[in-house]
Amino acid sequence: MKKIISLLLVLVMILSLCACVKIDPLVDGENSVTLIDMVERKVEIIPGSYKRVVCVGAGALRMYSYVGDVVLLAGVEDIDNTALSERPQMFDSVARPYMLAYGESFSKLPSCGVGGPMAQAAEAEKILACNPDIIISEFKDVAKADALQKQLGVPVVTVSSGANGVFDENFFASVELLGKIFGKEERATTLLKYITDEKTAIAGKVANIPDAEKPNVYICGLGNWGTTDHLMSAEKYISFEIAGVKNVLSGLGMQGIGPIEKEKFVELGEKMDIIIMDAAAVKNIKPLYAEDKTMFDTCKAWQNGEVYLEMAYNAYYTNYEIALINTWFIAKTVYPEAFADVDMTAKTNEVTKAFLGKELATEIFACPSSFGGYQKIDTETFFG
Repeated sequence: MKKIISLLLVLVMILSLCACVKIDPLVDGENSVTLIDMVERKVEIIPGSYKRVVCVGAGALRMYSYVGDVVLLAGVEDIDNTALSERPQMFDSVARPYMLAYGESFSKLPSCGVGGPMAQAAEAEKILACNPDIIISEFKDVAKADALQKQLGVPVVTVSSGANGVFDENFFASVELLGKIFGKEERATTLLKYITDEKTAIAGKVANIPDAEKPNVYICGLGNWGTTDHLMSAEKYISFEIAGVKNVLSGLGMQGIGPIEKEKFVELGEKMDIIIMDAAAVKNIKPLYAEDKTMFDTCKAWQNGEVYLEMAYNAYYTNYEIALINTWFIAKTVYPEAFADVDMTAKTNEVTKAFLGKELATEIFACPSSFGGYQKIDTETFFG
């Protein structure tokens, strides 16, 4: 009976360890386990054993930087190596906190591929030259991941986040997966608890604000870097939902992020009490405004000077920490009294330290496409 009880206790412990990430219950050996990655591939790994890591695909290196040790990196994509003269540079003016934190280390590593939005394919020969013992990928093609793993003879593990970014269950599952792979379960748990606590704190501050006192807010500049403007928005925007913000687009039936028609923008303009503009849209809005200064004439927020700038959160995929900071800024902008105790510089430093171990507000706000940081925009000066 004692032996049976002991065996049951061991089984319970194993199941508890596997509960935090998607792990197949099959144990393949004394030290290895089979994980199920974010595209439902079974990958055999030995937790905590990896010494040479390569990350490929938009966002993979960023996500690894939140959990893993950057000294284990054996190579980086050219887009993440600012020491190179020939490389994709379309994101160099925008804050990417993982680059601000660890860019100097990245610049000393060999290339594992070009990277960037125009080169979203694994370059096996360059990866092989880095001699990795594991690859973290954000490429979603299952067949190609299997082929790369077979070709290189090392585990290829795919991570990803869903539509809700830093608040999405897929992001949480990816962080947990990385924690398990690299023996960083405590680090992963700490980060995810921090995000959950931040979400709870924001929601708690707005919980008792009556709907009648909530202004109508329009968010614009969402979407891919370089392609967005004042018409790119979303009806269901997770930061608005967490912060209890009334979206002026509510009821339109939009799916995901996309453009609204110019006529719809004009129609809703008189209802827009506040505009929150993502900094990614500024470079496209400025020339449009220079051509036609009447484009915001029907917009109440523009006419009343209630236009605010949040930091660009999409640059070579999502800056998850900035997406969280933006949620605080949105809440503070819409409900200034409830968030009077929140200083955006201090909050930015707090969040980046939680994600990357470094306070990066000064560096983020100094990036050219940050325009000095979170602010209320003087539209005449800013766009004139």
